[in-house]
Amino acid sequence: MSSMESLAQLEVLCEKLYNSRDSAERAHAESTLKCFSENSEYISQCQYILDNATTPYALMLASSSLLKQVSDRSLSLQLRLDIRSYVINYLAGRGPKLQNFVIVSLIQLVCRITKFGWFDDDRFRETVKEATDFLGLASQDHYFIGLKILNNLVTEMNQPNAAMPTTLHRKIASSFKDQFLLQIFQISLTSLNQLKSEAPDDFGYIPLDLALKCLSFDFVGSPVDESSEEFGTVQLPASWRPLLQDPSTVQIFFDYYKVNDTRVSKEALECLVRLASVRRSIFVEDPARSQFLSHLMAGTKEILQTGQGLADHDNYHEFCRLLGRFKVNYQLAELLSVEFYGEWIGLVAEFTTRSLLSWQWASNSVYYLLSFWSRLVTSVPYLKGETPSLLDETVPKITEGFITSRINSVQAILADNSLENPLDGVEVLQDQLEFLPYLCRFQYQNSSLYIINIIEPLLQAYTERSRLPAPGDADELSVIEGQIAWMVHIIAAILKIRQTVGVSQESQELIDAELSARVLKLISMTDTGAHAQRYQELSKQRLDRAILIFVQNFRRSYVGDQSMHSSKLYTRLSELLGLNDHLVLLNVIIGKIATNLKCYAECEDVIDHTLSLFLELASGYMTGKLLLKLESVKFIIASHSENFPFLAEYKCSRSRTTFYYILGSLVFMEDSPVKFRTFMEPLQQVAFNLEATPDAAFWNDVAKRAFIGWMRDLRGIAMATNSRKTYGLLFDWLYPSRMPLLLRAITRWTDEPEVTTPLLKFMCEFVLNKAQRLTFDSASPNGILLFREVSKIIVAYGSRILLCPNGTDIYGSKYKGIWISLTVLSRALCGNYVNFGVFELYGDRALADALDISLKMTLSVPLSDILAFRKLSKAYFGYMEVLFNNHIKFVLNLDTNTFVHIVSSLESGLKGLDTGISTQCASAIDSLAAFYFNNITAGDAPPSPAALNLARHIGEFPNLFPQMLRTLFEIILFEDAGNQWSLSRPILSLIMTSEQMFSDLRAHILASQAVDQQQRLSQCFDKLMTDVSRNLEPKNRDRFTQNLTSFRHDFRLK
Repeated sequence: MSSMESLAQLEVLCEKLYNSRDSAERAHAESTLKCFSENSEYISQCQYILDNATTPYALMLASSSLLKQVSDRSLSLQLRLDIRSYVINYLAGRGPKLQNFVIVSLIQLVCRITKFGWFDDDRFRETVKEATDFLGLASQDHYFIGLKILNNLVTEMNQPNAAMPTTLHRKIASSFKDQFLLQIFQISLTSLNQLKSEAPDDFGYIPLDLALKCLSFDFVGSPVDESSEEFGTVQLPASWRPLLQDPSTVQIFFDYYKVNDTRVSKEALECLVRLASVRRSIFVEDPARSQFLSHLMAGTKEILQTGQGLADHDNYHEFCRLLGRFKVNYQLAELLSVEFYGEWIGLVAEFTTRSLLSWQWASNSVYYLLSFWSRLVTSVPYLKGETPSLLDETVPKITEGFITSRINSVQAILADNSLENPLDGVEVLQDQLEFLPYLCRFQYQNSSLYIINIIEPLLQAYTERSRLPAPGDADELSVIEGQIAWMVHIIAAILKIRQTVGVSQESQELIDAELSARVLKLISMTDTGAHAQRYQELSKQRLDRAILIFVQNFRRSYVGDQSMHSSKLYTRLSELLGLNDHLVLLNVIIGKIATNLKCYAECEDVIDHTLSLFLELASGYMTGKLLLKLESVKFIIASHSENFPFLAEYKCSRSRTTFYYILGSLVFMEDSPVKFRTFMEPLQQVAFNLEATPDAAFWNDVAKRAFIGWMRDLRGIAMATNSRKTYGLLFDWLYPSRMPLLLRAITRWTDEPEVTTPLLKFMCEFVLNKAQRLTFDSASPNGILLFREVSKIIVAYGSRILLCPNGTDIYGSKYKGIWISLTVLSRALCGNYVNFGVFELYGDRALADALDISLKMTLSVPLSDILAFRKLSKAYFGYMEVLFNNHIKFVLNLDTNTFVHIVSSLESGLKGLDTGISTQCASAIDSLAAFYFNNITAGDAPPSPAALNLARHIGEFPNLFPQMLRTLFEIILFEDAGNQWSLSRPILSLIMTSEQMFSDLRAHILASQAVDQQQRLSQCFDKLMTDVSRNLEPKNRDRFTQNLTSFRHDFRLK
C-alpha cells in the first residue's frame, strides 16, 4: 500500500464489497480483500487505511479486519495494546466525523481487545476510564461516543465468544461486574437526568439502552431467559442497594416512559421490568422493600389511569410484562400492605378485561396478565390477616371476560379472513389456557355455572342441526362449532389441573363431572346425522381436535394407572350419562378414536392427534389391559386393513407406523402366537401380491405405494416387539420367505428415497437389540442368518447408490440413505447376537462385503458434508466407534491414506459441539491407541499383520498421534467439555504409546503460556502422572481421570 493510487483502487473494491448487487463482483472483492483479516502482516496497512482513506467503506474494511485478527487471539500483547490505544485516540480525534456504522465497528474492536486482554495487562481495563473521559469533552458527539463505548463494552463482557472458553468468559464477566458495572449504571442514570431537560426524544435512547444492558447483565453466571416467566429474579449485588432505595432511580424510568418516542418508552418499560424483578433480599428491611414496591405500583397506577403510551403495541406488551412481575417477585400480603392497593387492583382488573376483549391485538400480552392473576388466586389460602384482597369481586369478571372474548372471537374471525384463528395453533392455545384453570377453580361453583350456561344452548343448537336432513347454513354451523370448540378447550384446561389448595376434593370432582358430562355427551353427537357429512370442514376438525385434548386431560386425571378408582366423579357421571366406571368410559373414547380413524382420511392433524391419544391408552399397563376387553378394540385389531381409509392416503403414510405400533403392542400383550398370525394375515396377503407382481408391473406407482405402506406397517410392528418371544414371532414370520422381496425392492428402487428410506428404517428397527429381544437359542443360527440378510441389503443398496449421479437435493437422494445404512450396520455389528468370527472361518463374504461397501459409502461423502448434516454426522461417527471397538483389524488393513483420512475425521468430530459425537470419537481413538500400546509399545509376542500395518501407517504419518493428543489437551484445558471422563480415556492411551510424545506436548503447552506461570504449570503436569502406572487397567485409568480433573482445575487458575 505504497501510494494513494493503490488506496483509491482499494476504496473502489470496498465499495463493491459492501454495496454491489452483483454477487460475483462481491465475491471477487471479498476474496481479494480477505488477506487484511487473515494475515497479521496487514495490520499496519489497516492503520494506513484508517489514517488516509476517504470513503467509509474502506474504513469499515480496516476496522472489521482488525476485529477478526483480534478475535483469533493470536496477536502479541504489545500489538494489542498499541491497537487499543490507537483506536481510542482515533475515535477521540476523528470519531464525530465518521459514519455511524464505522463508529460502531471501531467501538466493537476496542471492546473485543479489552475483553480478550482483561487478565493479560491492567492497561486494558482503562477502557472504562477513557470512555468516561469522552463524556467530559465539550462536544455532544464525543459524549455519545463515550456512552456507546460503555454500551458495547457491557454487551461484549456479557456475551460469550466462540474463541474464548466459557469459564474464562465468566471470570472476565465477573471481574468486570465487580469493578465497573455499578459505576457504568450510575453513569447511565446521570446521563438520563442530564438529557431529560435537553433532548430526551432524540438521545434518551442511548443512556436508556446502557441502563438496560446493565440491568440485563448475567450477574450469577446463568443468563436470563426472557421468554420464560420462571427465570425468577435479577440478582443485583448488595452494593447496588443505595441506588435502588433512592426513589429517583425508579422515577427516572417512569419519566422517560412519558416521552413521545415509542422506542424510548419501550426501553424505559424494559428497565422497569428488570427493576421489578430484583431479588427481594437486596432490601435488608421490610420498609425499604415496601417503599420500592409502592413506588413501582404508583407509577403503574398512573399509567393505568391515563393510558399514556399503551396505544403502541410494544409498550402495551412490556407493560403487561411489568404487571406480571409484581406477583412473581412480591407476596400478596406485601401488595395488600400498599395504601392504594384497592384502587390499583381495580385498575389492573379493568385493564385485564379490556385486554381480553382486544384479543386480536393483545393475544400474546394477555399471557402475562393471566399469569399475574393466577399467582394471586393461588396465594389466597396462605394469606393471613383481615385485609380484603378484593379478588372475590375481580377474578370472576376476568374469568367471564376471557370466556366471552373467546366466544365472540369466532364470529369476528369468520367475518375477516385475514385474522389468524387461535384454534389452529395448539401450542399458542395451550399458552393462553395455561393460567385460566386457576382462575376458574378460585370460585369453581360460580365459574362452572357460567360455563354451563354458555355451553348448554350451543349444544342444544348443535343437536338440532344434527337432526336436519342437510347441514343448512354452513357459516352459522361453523360459528357454533368454533364456539363449542373454545368451551371444550376451556373445560379440558380446567381438568388438567385436578384441584387447588384449600378446597374440598369431593366438591371439585362433582363439578368436574358436571363439565365433563357436557363434553362426553358431545362426543356421541359430533358423528351423527348431518354432522357425519362434514369431516372436510375446518371448523369440524377444530372441534374434534378440542375433544381429543379434553379426552387426553380427562384420561390423565380420571382414567388408568395414575387415577383414583373411588372418585366421586364416576358416581355423578353414572347419574348423568350412565358412565359408571373406567371401562364404559374407555369404550366411548375408543369409539371416538375409531370414528376419527375411519372418517378423517385426509386430515393429518386429526389422524396424528387421534393416534397420539390411542398410543397413550395402549402404553399404560392398566389401560392397555382394559382396552383388550373392549369389543371396539377387538374390532380394530381384527379389521385393521379394511376400515381405515387413511392407510390408503399417501400423505398419511407416516401415520401407518404409529398405528401398527399401537396395534402390535396390543396384540403382543395377549401373548398368543395364533392371534399374532391372524393379525398378520392382511400383511401377508400384501406380500404375496407384491411377490407375484411381474417385473414390468413392479415399477408402477400401485406396487410402489403398496410396498412403502407394507414397510411402514412392519416397522411399527417391529417397534412393538419388546421381548425375545414377541421378536421371535415376527422373525419367524419374516424369515426366510419375505426377505427376497426386500432385496428385490431395494435393487429395483435404489434411486427412489421414498422407497428405500422406509425399507432401511424398517431394517434399522429390525436389527436393534433393545431389551435383549434378539436372543436366540444356543443351537440357533438365526443371528448369523439375520446378519447375512442385512449384508445383502446394504451391499445391494450401497453398490447402486454410489453409481447414481448427485442431484440437487444430495441429502435427500443419497446422504439420508447412507446414514440409515450405516446405522443399520452399526446396530447389527454391536447387537451382540452374531459371532463374526464365523464368517472368516467359513469363507463367508457377508461381513467383509458389508464393511467394504459401507467404507466406500462413507468415503464418497466429503468430510465437510458429514459435519454439516447432523443425522449423517451422528451415524458416521457412531459407525466409526463400532468399527474401531469391534473390527479394528478391518480399519488397520486399509491403505495408509484412507486410514489417515478416517482418523483425521475423528479429530474433527472431537472438535465439534455435539458431546455425543465427541464421546464416540474419543472411544474410537482410545481403541486405536490402546491397540498400539498393547500390540506394539508393550507387545511381547511377534506383532500381528494388523499391528504391522498400524506401525507402517504411523511411520508414514508420525504426527498423527501427537496431533490427536494435542487436540484432546486443548479441549480439556481451554473448553468446557461435558464429557471429560470420556476424553480422559484416549489421553491416557496416547500418553502410554510414547512418553516422548507427551514430553514434547508438555514443553509446547508450557512455552505458549506466560513466563511467570510456567513453573506453576510445570508442577501441574508433574501431578498429572502421579501414581499412574504404565498400563491400561481400569483402576489405572480411573486414577488418571481423577488426576486429569485436578490438573484441569489447577491449570486454569489465573
